[in-house]
Amino acid sequence: MKNSRVVMLLLGLLLIAAMVGACTAPAAAPAAPAGGAEAATTEAAPAEGEAAAPVEGDAAKPYIPVISKGFQHQFWQAVKAGSEQAAADLNVDITFEGPASESEVDKQIEMLQAALAKNPAAICLAALDTKAVIPLLEEAQSKGIPIVGFDSGVDSDIPVATATTDNIAAAALAADKMAELIGGAGKVAVLVHDQTSRTGIDRRDGFVNRIAEAYPDIEIVNIDYGAGDHLKSTDLAKAVIQANPDLKGYFGANEGSIIGVLNAVAELGKEGEIVVIGYDSGKQQMDAIRAGTQAGAITQNPIGIGYKCVEAAVKTLNGESVDKIIDTGFFWYDATNIDSDEIKPLLYE
Repeated sequence: MKNSRVVMLLLGLLLIAAMVGACTAPAAAPAAPAGGAEAATTEAAPAEGEAAAPVEGDAAKPYIPVISKGFQHQFWQAVKAGSEQAAADLNVDITFEGPASESEVDKQIEMLQAALAKNPAAICLAALDTKAVIPLLEEAQSKGIPIVGFDSGVDSDIPVATATTDNIAAAALAADKMAELIGGAGKVAVLVHDQTSRTGIDRRDGFVNRIAEAYPDIEIVNIDYGAGDHLKSTDLAKAVIQANPDLKGYFGANEGSIIGVLNAVAELGKEGEIVVIGYDSGKQQMDAIRAGTQAGAITQNPIGIGYKCVEAAVKTLNGESVDKIIDTGFFWYDATNIDSDEIKPLLYE
């Protein structure tokens, strides 16, 4: 009996020991995630305020921002149409933007800075100020981003090409037409969009220099700059006409400038007395030519300018050679040929 109690006591002690051991044993480790413990931490979340940059267009296509001088005239809408057609034909993505006014140089600089920050494949640029953009062009060059100019060149060798009109020759043709229409003698005035862009400088100089070298009996009495704004240009032209009642001719060097001249001539009752010659097209100018209140104008090839700048960018990306200056052509038009098969496709309303 005594031995059986001892056995029972020993069994009890063994049972208690086993229970205590089970309670204090370490728990089994959880299964490691697939790929090892580091797989869960290799992709850190972006730092606060550092969102992932959006991809411009289709990531498989080169992205080319096209930065224009503006949007306010139909000329730029025609350039936009040409660049969009080139993008579709050549399988690239583009954006097209420009400041609200051609006087907003700082705004265009901001657009160029924003474009550079996206590290595009190339950039197409119509510079409002040919010198102000140079530091950003140097930055683009350092990043290996080719620059193609359009409409206006810049005072630098950095652009690989510029798709443009020979504005000096085109404005010289306008001067020849003016001389012919006013009989080779008399007072004329000039209204230009600016004196900072290549187009403004070249159109002014092309007209003025041709008059000076070929027509000694024609006097240029005034040169104004209206920033391509038709309201400002109207006020400037009215002041010149009022100060020169014997004015025989007026040359407007872009769409906004010539609209200002037309407005001034109409408001002062001078229609038929002043020979008006313009540049580009647009509904008001085309209507005036058809009505006989404007003698004619120089038209560029805005769709061709837009197409050729994007095409030159793509060729450069593909390692193909491009001409430094891509001449997109110009034409004189008046009431006799405004609706011709040659001219009509180059005009816009």
